[in-house]
Amino acid sequence: MWVERIDQAIATAEQREKERRQGERARPPTPDWVMELGIGVGSPPIEVHVGGCYAAGKRRRPISREQALAALADGIRACIHCRPDTALGVLGSY
Repeated sequence: MWVERIDQAIATAEQREKERRQGERARPPTPDWVMELGIGVGSPPIEVHVGGCYAAGKRRRPISREQALAALADGIRACIHCRPDTALGVLGSY
């Protein structure tokens, strides 16, 4: 009886590990640049972040380098933690 339980526990652990590895492979890559969006439908963007920034909020979408440059040029604030303006080579976008 104990052997069956141990075998079942091992099979369950192996299945979980297999699913975890599949999840890691299927995870999309981290975007290079992220736009943090305001609250509500149609509200303007708030900040531009580097893709892996820990300070980016939950309402965000990936953007291209060109979109990040355009957003900073349009006056959208650069994150003070990850400094996308510095990473993009833009000066004076405080």
